[in-house]
Amino acid sequence: MNTPANGNYYTNPTSERFNIQQELDRIEEIVLEGARVPLSGKTLVSEDELLDQLDVVRVNLPAAVQESVQIVQQREEILMEAEQYAQEIITAAEKQAATILNEMSIIRQAEAQAQQVRAQTNQECETLRSQTLAEIEQLQTQARQDWEEMRARTMNDAKTIQEDADTYADQVLENMERQFMEMLHVLRNGRQKIQGTQSLDAEGTVPATPINPTAGTARPLSRREAMPQDRPERPLLQRSPRPRQ
Repeated sequence: MNTPANGNYYTNPTSERFNIQQELDRIEEIVLEGARVPLSGKTLVSEDELLDQLDVVRVNLPAAVQESVQIVQQREEILMEAEQYAQEIITAAEKQAATILNEMSIIRQAEAQAQQVRAQTNQECETLRSQTLAEIEQLQTQARQDWEEMRARTMNDAKTIQEDADTYADQVLENMERQFMEMLHVLRNGRQKIQGTQSLDAEGTVPATPINPTAGTARPLSRREAMPQDRPERPLLQRSPRPRQ
């Protein structure tokens, strides 16, 4: 900007930005630098210098106002862009928040399902455990009952076998006793016959009388004793043990 001293007060707005505050300060300096009139409170200023400065302000003021308007418009555009950008950020944030909430909802749903599956699994495991324990107890009870039944059946079978063995032994002993008695009878009858023959030779025809082996007295001949003694002996009765049930 050219100074007012050379008379050219036009300022090229493209070369240097006009500062209205600075020019007003310049006018104030002109007034303050003027000579004071004594006893009047007035100041003498240079009319040309003051008018030149006012012309500078007058000429450059529309450009400054236009620049201010442009600045205001740019500010509004910047504010609009900032507001639009902020709105875009808010929209994106809301979308991201909705996505996060949706993901959190999915996570909570998955956690709830996992908790439900876990609880169901625990319940099934507990039920299976209870069933297994009940089956084991039932098997133990059944095995104990089977063992008791087998033990009782074994004892009954052993008792039956023992009874059959005792019966068989008694029958064998009975047969042996009968055979021994018959042999004893035969021996005694043989002796009696020998003694009777000797007595007949001595006394004539007196018949020999059999002697009772139990009482030791003479008894009449039985039908068996009267039969021939060359009859074959009867075999022993043999009884096989009763088969085990």
